[in-house]
Amino acid sequence: MSRWLLSSLLAACCGLTLSAAGLPAQTTKDPAAKALEREILKQLIEINTSDSAGHTKEAAEALAARLLDAGFPPADVRVLGYSPRYQSLVARYRGQGTGKKPILLMSHLDVVDARREDWTTDPYRFVEQDGFYYGRGTSDVKDGAAMLVANFIRYKKEGFVPDRDLIIVLTADEETSGQSISWLVREHRDLVDADYALNTDGGGGDYRDGKPIRFNVQAAEKVYQSFALEVRNKGGHSSRPVPDNAIYHLARGLARLADAEFPVRLNEVTRAFFARGAAAELPAVAADMRLVARTGDAAAARRLSRSSPYYNSVLHTTCVATRLLAGHADNALPQLARATVNCRIEPDEPVDSVEARLKRIVADTAIHFTRVADAHPSPPSPLRRDVMGPVESLSAKYWPGVPVVPEMSTGASDGLYTRNAGIPTYGVAAVFEDMNDSRAHGRDERVGVREYHTAAEYWYELVKRLAAKPAS
Repeated sequence: MSRWLLSSLLAACCGLTLSAAGLPAQTTKDPAAKALEREILKQLIEINTSDSAGHTKEAAEALAARLLDAGFPPADVRVLGYSPRYQSLVARYRGQGTGKKPILLMSHLDVVDARREDWTTDPYRFVEQDGFYYGRGTSDVKDGAAMLVANFIRYKKEGFVPDRDLIIVLTADEETSGQSISWLVREHRDLVDADYALNTDGGGGDYRDGKPIRFNVQAAEKVYQSFALEVRNKGGHSSRPVPDNAIYHLARGLARLADAEFPVRLNEVTRAFFARGAAAELPAVAADMRLVARTGDAAAARRLSRSSPYYNSVLHTTCVATRLLAGHADNALPQLARATVNCRIEPDEPVDSVEARLKRIVADTAIHFTRVADAHPSPPSPLRRDVMGPVESLSAKYWPGVPVVPEMSTGASDGLYTRNAGIPTYGVAAVFEDMNDSRAHGRDERVGVREYHTAAEYWYELVKRLAAKPAS
């Protein structure tokens, strides 16, 4: 057990609580820095980098031009990719040459497709309104890409010399295949190799009723694995029904899946999440979180699972039906019924055991299973003191009294590939949003103006702290 986790659990066991928190602490913000952050975010939002449009190369080249104009040597600013359509940016900020391995700073340039008719505003036009910046990618995650580039330019103007190299990587297909980061760590490891990585596409802060309650640091991810469940038979005329109906076989199996639950499974990161996160919850929920963190109590875990879909997903592997296809004519018995079941698997749980459990749940040998692509498990990143210490102390400056909570993402990010490449990765988005109004991938995506610029300032200071002096 890490020393950082032990201190978290001791605090939880002793019933320590943190003071109530208000808005982020006021910090002195250079107006020129704020203007640059806004300008770069606007530029990125107005380059349509959805997969259907395919303009990540243009976005990467636009940011590369800014870095070159700021004085970065061309050899340290690379636009490259495994395909002309998918081009990423890798930029290196040279340090003192002390021999320390670099710090990798991560984000991505691509976004999920958005339709104009679904939005109040044009999703690919940057709009500032009512204290928010609107546009596709404002929160997932062009805000992160913009703040990283703006801070590199700011460091350059100041003449800052870190004690090691800093590397920005902005990938082209995180929202689809993740091949860009996979290709970089496999084919160009020298460009992205690092002691550890900080990812803007993970973690982040939670608001409840307008107040910050939790600063999340992503240190693990669940494993993405889909299964195709398929039933085939000879079919026939619909006027002569038979019991052996492909749709009925599949439907009964899916109904059994809907009622099933995987066992509770905890790891270092999720134990710390419940121990630390209890400080932000109401008393009854907080008591259950502390109990789960200490003992894995089954009754407490059940209550938490019922109280929140997110807590349920943190505690268990989850598998859910997401797509259905069946039949070929209105007047024919179905010859094929197929469903997609998407699983998000705990990092230390083998995919084979999940598939075996699914087969026991559906309990029908007529239902055949096929894996849709291969899963890529990744180990949780260790809660390193040299990383978590500065993250915590700086969080206390910006958001006094707000607990820093390690989390396991229920979704996925490029951190999967860097962790598997042996680079511990920590999601430290630092952007706070309403925990009940997340708009990433959805309609009218937005980021708070104050929240965006505060996060950019946090990152500016955090990287300086991590790279300006020996780790404590």
